[in-house]
Amino acid sequence: MTDRIEGTTGSGDDTLDVLEEHGFGIDALTEEQRQVLKELSTEELDLILDIKHRLDEAGPEVQAHSEIAGGALF
Repeated sequence: MTDRIEGTTGSGDDTLDVLEEHGFGIDALTEEQRQVLKELSTEELDLILDIKHRLDEAGPEVQAHSEIAGGALF
């Protein structure tokens, strides 16, 4: 999994802080969406961070292929 920020419990405002520090656009969310994120378990937070990390790693390669192939790749 990714390197979650040490000392966080994965609950409440800590969760929002961790997500924001990892590039999630928390400011664009509704209060209801923020509440859902605040209620994530530590395991759920770790999973979201891991998925984001893997998507970020794949991003440049996928973008490069889509430019070369004219966006024909799925």
